[in-house]
Amino acid sequence: MKHSYIICCIAIINLLPVSQVKAQQKPLLVTKEYSLYSDSVVQGNFTAKVLSATSIISNYKSPANQFKSPEIIFKFSINGKDNEMLSGTDHHFICSGQNGNYTTPVISFGKQLKASTNKADNTYLAPNTSLTIRVDLNEVFTAFNQQGYYTTFNGNKLYKEDFKGVYVAGNTAPLIWDFDNLVNHPQLQLKDNTGQHIYETTLLLNTSADEKQTEAQWQLTKNTSAFPQYSSTFPIADALYNLSLEEMTKAIEPDSTFRTGKEWAGVWTRDVSYSIILAMAHLQPRVAINSLLRKVNKKNCIIQDTGTGGAYPCSTDRMIWAAAAWEIYTATGDEDWLKQAYLIIKNSIEDDEQIAYDAFTGLVKGESSFLDWREQTYPKWMQPADIFESECLGTNAVHYRANMVLAQMASIVNEPVVATKHYAIAANIKKAINTYLWMPEKGYYAQYLYGRNHKIISPRSEALGEALCVLWDIASPTQQQQIIANTPVTNFGIPCIYPQIPGIPPYHNNAVWPFVQTYWMWAAAKAGNETAVLKSIGDIYRPAAMFLTNKENFVASNGDFSGTQINSSNMLWSLSGNISLVQKLLFGIRFNTNGITFQPFVPKVFDGKRTLTNFTYRSAVLNIEMNGFGNIIQRITVDGKPQSTPILPANITGEHSIVIQLANKMITPKKLNNVPVVFTPATPIVTINNSNLQWQPIANAVLYQIIQNGKTILQTTKTQFAPPKSKTAYYQVIAIDKNNMASFASEPLAMYADAVTTIYQAEEFAPAANYNYKGFNGTGFIEINNTINPNINIPVMVAKSAWYTIDFRYANGNGPTNTENKCAIRTVLLDGANKAAVVFPQRGTNEWSNWGYSNAVKLYLTAGSHQIGLHFTEANDNMNLAINQAMIDAMRMIALP
Repeated sequence: MKHSYIICCIAIINLLPVSQVKAQQKPLLVTKEYSLYSDSVVQGNFTAKVLSATSIISNYKSPANQFKSPEIIFKFSINGKDNEMLSGTDHHFICSGQNGNYTTPVISFGKQLKASTNKADNTYLAPNTSLTIRVDLNEVFTAFNQQGYYTTFNGNKLYKEDFKGVYVAGNTAPLIWDFDNLVNHPQLQLKDNTGQHIYETTLLLNTSADEKQTEAQWQLTKNTSAFPQYSSTFPIADALYNLSLEEMTKAIEPDSTFRTGKEWAGVWTRDVSYSIILAMAHLQPRVAINSLLRKVNKKNCIIQDTGTGGAYPCSTDRMIWAAAAWEIYTATGDEDWLKQAYLIIKNSIEDDEQIAYDAFTGLVKGESSFLDWREQTYPKWMQPADIFESECLGTNAVHYRANMVLAQMASIVNEPVVATKHYAIAANIKKAINTYLWMPEKGYYAQYLYGRNHKIISPRSEALGEALCVLWDIASPTQQQQIIANTPVTNFGIPCIYPQIPGIPPYHNNAVWPFVQTYWMWAAAKAGNETAVLKSIGDIYRPAAMFLTNKENFVASNGDFSGTQINSSNMLWSLSGNISLVQKLLFGIRFNTNGITFQPFVPKVFDGKRTLTNFTYRSAVLNIEMNGFGNIIQRITVDGKPQSTPILPANITGEHSIVIQLANKMITPKKLNNVPVVFTPATPIVTINNSNLQWQPIANAVLYQIIQNGKTILQTTKTQFAPPKSKTAYYQVIAIDKNNMASFASEPLAMYADAVTTIYQAEEFAPAANYNYKGFNGTGFIEINNTINPNINIPVMVAKSAWYTIDFRYANGNGPTNTENKCAIRTVLLDGANKAAVVFPQRGTNEWSNWGYSNAVKLYLTAGSHQIGLHFTEANDNMNLAINQAMIDAMRMIALP
């Protein structure tokens, strides 16, 4: 019976022309892609319709499977690495002209298969297409047998002992482009069934199981009356608020912690922290505290989520925990929680000071906050050690806030010395952000500093970081206005980064995340930009209404939940953002140590009466009525008595009625930088040939920018460059298209560095390890772990006083490059004084013959003898605590130009 009712409702929607829907009422928001009405959302032929405050129907269907191209694009991968061919060079095979069963030719590994130009009569990929993919690895195994290793296209040596298998990555499900996760998809591993080194796998493409669908109707089934109840004259807002409340109740595990999403079990530091700040601190304070404490280790420090190269310190955004802890305290006034959180935050920041703080820039190192998927936001040449060295906008904003929180907590617990120290650190980070990352010509901040010895900015915008800089006053009031007006926003919302990276499938790249959209909406309100606020409301309501759930993300270019690499319904931070739209935007509820304040922001089109009842604040229950629009309060009464300020004291108790009348004053119109989704040119891959830099032409590039030691020295249309031979220098190349969109810079290459490079073989300063690993230089290598060679000292002699860099050639086979928690960490000492941390991230599970370089430490050495120490200190504990291991081949010392 219920099923028939749903079909009937959907049929009505389908039969109702869009023009007729629009004629019935004036839209609240009209964009190029969708229209938002008081009780519906219309996007092309799709409509989401509110039946009541507890029911929504939607006829949305992902178009992803209906128009799939028959051209299958793929690439082979040994050991789950992108190691077959240059980036952008892929195999192409067209599944067309037969009866649904296809087999590729036997493709030699590293030799591109180009598709036939004849696509026959099949315009789209047929359902349940069978494709057998075959690859010839004879050349690889010949190299294994003759020299013990195979040299990949980029010059890396893959040793026979490290061969785990061959996989296929690609563009059509079940193929994925996530090389790091290929090993977790058994059907993507090819098998040698003949013993002739011809590997193959058969895949079923465009199956019904691949078709992405959401529910046709949402109907409230759980009792949410214990939580604040919202009512307004806008059914779409009421219903989506109730949907989000219900999903919140589903996100609570039996152990009273938050589940990250329907498809994401467990507590994640960043997810739960951002969600707590959005709404969960006051709605579910006990569950919020339980969840944060789940992310504290036995050292009483915050746990970094698993991530690039073995997590901490390649990723350092765990400190968002501090902002969440403070939100809980200001919402609840829980003094015991304050004292407990204070020690945890203090311990964690003290480690970060020694490991991740850059003494030269004042910025904090580590991967972009929440953007934790390497090639989704970084150039492919960057190793995990390079990502550790990046200094990112969002992560630095988080560390600024963490130090401010610690200082405020220290003042409350009467530790003024700690408070003074961390106010100063916060000020230093704020100054560094504005010194190194602000781009006055663009009117917003840069994504990050990146590189090696000479870091440069990536001029992409980074949405979450831009928003946090506004919200936490890292940006000045003038900058705040500029950021909201100038940061690129696309038709379906603000993308995580802009512009997009070519050849990288949507997830963080070419994607909108509703929780980020919420922080952006808050920032827009703070800057007084009603245009940006209204667009954000639409960009939050559209996907929730269409999909009938709070999805984690969707594709920026088409607004579809299908097409991103990973997604989830009932996503904690997305639903928290939807709830906060009502509570923290429209009602403007803010918590502080002295009480609760109201800073409402109601766009003109949402003018009217709204109520928020049963809102619990500490020992009080508030029933709030608001009338009008704008961001200025004309009058506020509490239990009928006028108040001079929109502030309720923290010690208020009992039940109270609050009435807020807004001034109905029009907010001055402000600019919004709405732009199409665009992609930059690909990153050049530069090689040295006869002392010249050379690279292949980049598609759509009209110009190439030559970078020397971090500075632009030339722009050219050529694909080669002859550097001057007068001095040692580091070079990079950037491709620029006709719209002045710039690629990432290529990997830094050193020219003429031999005369200024000194290699110190590790086995000369500590006992050599007795492992049968390959690929080391010299006569051996040494092991470092928690107990073996915890302290190594290397004497050096320098001829003249100068700046030098120190790094280490190492191997770490304790895990993959994309997850786990076994990044080895050590501290470099110069003549006994601590200088900086070096990291030895994971390079592949059991790949102990996979050698690379750590990050480099910059030291000023006076002429004469010195001692370089590689020591294990208390601050060097990683997130695993037990395994902190690497093999060290050599130390490299380079005199900087």
